[in-house]
Amino acid sequence: MNTVLSWWWMATPLVFLTPAIAFALGAPQVREEMGWMFALAALISAVAAPAMGIVLAHVGRRPQARRRFTIMGAVSSALVLFFWVFGVLLAECPDGYHC
Repeated sequence: MNTVLSWWWMATPLVFLTPAIAFALGAPQVREEMGWMFALAALISAVAAPAMGIVLAHVGRRPQARRRFTIMGAVSSALVLFFWVFGVLLAECPDGYHC
C-alpha cells in the first residue's frame, strides 16, 4: 500500500500540469473548463497521500516508510505554501502598487 501512495504522490505534478499540456497540444477548452478541477485534485493528492502514508506506516510500525512519508509531507507543504503565497497573496497586488 505504501508503494501505491508513493506513486499517487509522484503523479501529482502530472495532474497539476495536465491542463497546460492539453492547452499546448491545442485543446484550450480543457484548461478553461476543467483547470480548477485538476488543480484541486493535485492539491488533494499532494496533501492526502503523505498523510495517509504516515498513518499507515505508523499503524504498520514501519519507521523507514514513516520517514519517507514525512519527507513527502514536508515537500508538499513547502510547495503548497509557495503556490499559496505567490499565486494567491501576491497576485492580488496590481502593477505599480506595493502591498
